[in-house]
Amino acid sequence: MPTSTSKTAKPAAQPEATSLKGTKIGVVESDKRDKTRKVVIAYQAMHPKYGKYVRQRTVLHIHDENNESKLGDLVEVAQCRPMSKTKFWRLVRIVERRSAAATALASAKEIV
Repeated sequence: MPTSTSKTAKPAAQPEATSLKGTKIGVVESDKRDKTRKVVIAYQAMHPKYGKYVRQRTVLHIHDENNESKLGDLVEVAQCRPMSKTKFWRLVRIVERRSAAATALASAKEIV
C-alpha cells in the first residue's frame, strides 16, 4: 500500500529589518558619497580614574540606499550585514530633517 505524504512547504518568513544590536540615533556629518553617509553619535561617559564626565563620539559609516538623508539630519541607524569594508550599519528612518535656514548657512560656509 503506497502512502502519500503531503509536505506543505511554507515560505520562509524572514523578519523585516532585524538588527543585531538594536538601533542608534545620530546626526549626518557627511553626505558626499553615493549611498553612504557618515553619522556621528555623541555621548558622555564617566572617566574611570577621575570620575569626570567626558564627551565622546562614535563615527559610523551607514548605507543609505535611496540617498534620502542630507547633511545635519537626525537619523536612526541599525546594525546589518557588512556592506563594505567599513559599512556595517544601514539607515532605518530620518527622525528629524535639518531646517532650510541651517542648510543654507552650511552651504554658504562651504563656498567660502
